[in-house]
Amino acid sequence: MAAVTVGVLGGAFDPPHLGHRAVAEGGIAHFGLDRLLVRVIAEPGHKAVETPADIRLALAVIAFGDLAEVEVSLDPYGRTVESLEALALDDPVFLIGADEFASFLSWKDPERVLSLARLGVATRPGVEEAAIAEVLAALVLAERVTVYPIPPHAISSTEIREQVAAGEAVDAEVGAVVA
Repeated sequence: MAAVTVGVLGGAFDPPHLGHRAVAEGGIAHFGLDRLLVRVIAEPGHKAVETPADIRLALAVIAFGDLAEVEVSLDPYGRTVESLEALALDDPVFLIGADEFASFLSWKDPERVLSLARLGVATRPGVEEAAIAEVLAALVLAERVTVYPIPPHAISSTEIREQVAAGEAVDAEVGAVVA
Protein backbone atom coordinates (compact mmCIF):
# COMPACT_ATOMS: atom_id res chain seq x y z
CA MET A 1 0.00 0.00 0.00
CA ALA A 2 1.38 3.42 -0.98
CA ALA A 3 2.16 5.98 1.70
CA VAL A 4 -0.36 8.76 2.13
CA THR A 5 1.05 12.22 1.48
CA VAL A 6 -0.37 14.74 3.94
CA GLY A 7 -0.14 18.50 3.76
CA VAL A 8 -0.87 21.11 6.38
CA LEU A 9 -2.01 24.67 5.70
CA GLY A 10 -2.27 26.73 8.85
CA GLY A 11 -3.29 30.31 9.26
CA ALA A 12 -5.46 32.91 10.90
CA PHE A 13 -7.73 33.01 7.83
CA ASP A 14 -9.15 36.40 8.86
CA PRO A 15 -10.80 36.00 6.33
CA PRO A 16 -9.83 33.11 4.05
CA HIS A 17 -9.36 34.39 0.49
CA LEU A 18 -8.61 33.16 -3.01
CA GLY A 19 -4.86 33.44 -2.39
CA HIS A 20 -5.19 30.91 0.44
CA ARG A 21 -7.24 28.70 -1.85
CA ALA A 22 -4.55 28.93 -4.55
CA VAL A 23 -1.89 27.85 -2.02
CA ALA A 24 -4.07 24.83 -1.15
CA GLU A 25 -4.93 23.84 -4.72
CA GLY A 26 -1.37 24.38 -5.92
CA GLY A 27 0.05 22.39 -3.02
CA ILE A 28 -2.35 19.49 -3.58
CA ALA A 29 -1.37 19.36 -7.26
CA HIS A 30 2.37 19.98 -6.90
CA PHE A 31 3.02 17.57 -4.04
CA GLY A 32 0.32 15.00 -4.94
CA LEU A 33 -1.31 15.42 -1.54
CA ASP A 34 -3.84 12.79 -0.56
CA ARG A 35 -4.97 14.89 2.41
CA LEU A 36 -4.63 18.56 3.28
CA LEU A 37 -5.27 19.59 6.87
CA VAL A 38 -6.39 23.22 6.87
CA ARG A 39 -5.82 24.43 10.41
CA VAL A 40 -7.49 27.65 11.56
CA ILE A 41 -5.33 28.99 14.38
CA ALA A 42 -7.60 29.88 17.30
CA GLU A 43 -5.19 32.41 18.80
CA PRO A 44 -2.22 33.10 16.49
CA GLY A 45 1.01 33.80 18.33
CA HIS A 46 2.31 36.02 15.54
CA LYS A 47 -0.56 38.40 14.84
CA ALA A 48 -3.78 39.80 16.22
CA VAL A 49 -7.06 38.63 14.72
CA GLU A 50 -10.25 40.64 14.49
CA THR A 51 -12.76 37.86 13.87
CA PRO A 52 -13.67 35.21 16.48
CA ALA A 53 -12.21 31.74 15.86
CA ASP A 54 -15.59 30.05 15.35
CA ILE A 55 -16.48 32.45 12.54
CA ARG A 56 -13.06 32.09 10.89
CA LEU A 57 -13.45 28.31 11.13
CA ALA A 58 -16.91 28.43 9.51
CA LEU A 59 -15.58 30.66 6.70
CA ALA A 60 -12.65 28.28 6.12
CA VAL A 61 -15.05 25.34 5.87
CA ILE A 62 -16.94 27.28 3.18
CA ALA A 63 -13.74 28.42 1.41
CA PHE A 64 -12.07 24.98 1.24
CA GLY A 65 -14.94 22.55 1.79
CA ASP A 66 -15.43 21.58 -1.83
CA LEU A 67 -11.85 20.29 -2.18
CA ALA A 68 -12.04 16.52 -1.64
CA GLU A 69 -8.59 16.28 -0.03
CA VAL A 70 -9.24 19.00 2.56
CA GLU A 71 -10.13 18.58 6.23
CA VAL A 72 -10.71 21.88 8.08
CA SER A 73 -10.26 22.10 11.84
CA LEU A 74 -9.49 24.54 14.63
CA ASP A 75 -5.84 24.60 15.72
CA PRO A 76 -5.47 25.27 19.46
CA TYR A 77 -1.73 25.95 19.12
CA GLY A 78 -0.48 29.48 18.52
CA ARG A 79 2.81 28.44 16.92
CA THR A 80 3.48 26.15 13.93
CA VAL A 81 6.13 24.10 15.72
CA GLU A 82 3.68 23.31 18.55
CA SER A 83 0.95 22.33 16.11
CA LEU A 84 3.26 20.07 14.09
CA GLU A 85 4.56 18.39 17.25
CA ALA A 86 0.99 17.69 18.40
CA LEU A 87 -0.09 16.38 14.97
CA ALA A 88 2.87 13.95 14.89
CA LEU A 89 2.45 13.29 11.16
CA ASP A 90 4.88 11.24 9.07
CA ASP A 91 6.85 13.81 7.03
CA PRO A 92 3.99 16.15 6.05
CA VAL A 93 4.32 19.11 3.70
CA PHE A 94 3.56 22.40 5.46
CA LEU A 95 2.27 24.90 2.89
CA ILE A 96 2.98 28.62 3.22
CA GLY A 97 3.09 31.65 0.98
CA ALA A 98 6.41 33.20 -0.01
CA ASP A 99 5.52 36.29 2.05
CA GLU A 100 5.35 34.14 5.20
CA PHE A 101 8.53 32.30 4.23
CA ALA A 102 10.37 35.63 3.95
CA SER A 103 9.87 35.96 7.75
CA PHE A 104 10.43 32.24 8.50
CA LEU A 105 13.65 32.84 10.44
CA SER A 106 11.65 34.85 13.01
CA TRP A 107 9.27 31.93 13.66
CA LYS A 108 9.54 29.94 16.87
CA ASP A 109 12.21 27.26 16.23
CA PRO A 110 12.26 27.26 12.39
CA GLU A 111 14.79 24.41 12.18
CA ARG A 112 12.53 22.25 14.37
CA VAL A 113 9.64 23.08 12.02
CA LEU A 114 11.77 21.77 9.14
CA SER A 115 12.62 18.61 11.06
CA LEU A 116 8.88 17.96 11.55
CA ALA A 117 7.68 18.88 8.05
CA ARG A 118 8.91 19.70 4.59
CA LEU A 119 7.95 23.23 3.53
CA GLY A 120 6.03 23.96 0.35
CA VAL A 121 6.48 27.66 -0.39
CA ALA A 122 3.94 29.11 -2.83
CA THR A 123 5.05 32.01 -5.01
CA ARG A 124 3.49 35.36 -4.18
CA PRO A 125 3.46 38.69 -6.01
CA GLY A 126 5.83 41.20 -4.48
CA VAL A 127 8.15 38.63 -2.89
CA GLU A 128 11.49 38.67 -4.66
CA GLU A 129 13.48 35.50 -5.31
CA ALA A 130 16.39 37.13 -3.46
CA ALA A 131 14.33 37.25 -0.25
CA ILE A 132 13.58 33.53 -0.55
CA ALA A 133 17.23 32.75 -1.34
CA GLU A 134 18.37 34.71 1.72
CA VAL A 135 16.19 32.62 4.04
CA LEU A 136 17.24 29.37 2.35
CA ALA A 137 20.93 30.27 2.77
CA ALA A 138 20.43 30.65 6.53
CA LEU A 139 18.76 27.26 7.02
CA VAL A 140 20.56 24.05 7.93
CA LEU A 141 17.71 21.96 6.47
CA ALA A 142 17.16 24.07 3.32
CA GLU A 143 16.82 20.91 1.20
CA ARG A 144 13.45 20.37 2.90
CA VAL A 145 12.06 23.53 1.28
CA THR A 146 10.41 23.45 -2.16
CA VAL A 147 9.10 26.55 -3.93
CA TYR A 148 6.09 25.91 -6.16
CA PRO A 149 4.19 28.22 -8.51
CA ILE A 150 0.60 29.34 -8.06
CA PRO A 151 -1.46 31.86 -10.01
CA PRO A 152 -0.78 35.37 -8.65
CA HIS A 153 -3.25 36.81 -6.14
CA ALA A 154 -2.12 40.23 -4.96
CA ILE A 155 -4.54 40.36 -2.02
CA SER A 156 -4.27 40.19 1.75
CA SER A 157 -6.72 39.54 4.55
CA THR A 158 -5.95 43.00 5.97
CA GLU A 159 -6.95 44.68 2.69
CA ILE A 160 -10.11 42.58 2.52
CA ARG A 161 -11.13 43.58 6.06
CA GLU A 162 -10.56 47.23 5.12
CA GLN A 163 -12.75 46.82 2.01
CA VAL A 164 -15.52 45.22 4.08
CA ALA A 165 -15.31 48.02 6.67
CA ALA A 166 -15.68 50.55 3.83
CA GLY A 167 -18.76 48.74 2.53
CA GLU A 168 -17.02 47.55 -0.63
CA ALA A 169 -17.75 44.21 -2.29
CA VAL A 170 -15.10 41.52 -1.80
CA ASP A 171 -16.54 38.71 -3.93
CA ALA A 172 -13.56 38.89 -6.31
CA GLU A 173 -11.10 38.39 -3.43
CA VAL A 174 -12.87 35.75 -1.30
CA GLY A 175 -15.44 34.16 -3.60
CA ALA A 176 -19.17 34.80 -3.54
CA VAL A 177 -20.04 32.22 -0.87
CA VAL A 178 -17.46 33.49 1.66
CA ALA A 179 -18.39 37.12 0.88
